[in-house]
Amino acid sequence: MTGPPTSPDDDAELVAQSLEQPEIFAGLYDRHAPDIHRYAVRRLGEGAADDITAETFLIAFRSRRRYDRTRRSARPWLYGIAANLIGKQRRGEERALRALARTGQDPVAASWSDRCDDRISAQGPLAGALAALSPGDRHVLLLVAWADLGYQEVAEALGIPLGTVRSRLNRARRKVREALSMDPSFTPDVMELTPSWTK
Repeated sequence: MTGPPTSPDDDAELVAQSLEQPEIFAGLYDRHAPDIHRYAVRRLGEGAADDITAETFLIAFRSRRRYDRTRRSARPWLYGIAANLIGKQRRGEERALRALARTGQDPVAASWSDRCDDRISAQGPLAGALAALSPGDRHVLLLVAWADLGYQEVAEALGIPLGTVRSRLNRARRKVREALSMDPSFTPDVMELTPSWTK
């Protein structure tokens, strides 16, 4: 029997060991499920987040033999699976964003204070701007903004070229900036709270 992964941050080793000892895969869940869940809550709301998180890890477990072990971190892989599942529920996400735009209430903001998203997501105009983006552009923007993935990690997560990530992100930023500047309720003081990913 093999022991625990040699490096505490080496997801590839953990996935490899789980091929012989499936229970080891629980370590990957313990390490990444809270972030995937928060991301799913942000995208679809609390009701769908549990299902998205569970299905993300079920798919990951079932496909772990195909995991590219040259990638030491499984974050892009897991976020890619989650983004794909979220994409299948696109209408639900758009409804949630439109409701947030109307009410300005984000149920996760109060409990997720360590990310400072509460200042951002409570702004209805931003939610409306996000709802208006194409699914591909929204995936890229929110993987950068809410999942804290780098450009290369987003490319890996979505299985798209790095240049496509850059062009989608630039387009999404431009559209969000335009939408926010056209909203008369979005004052200069509020603009200072706008996240750097719209700049």
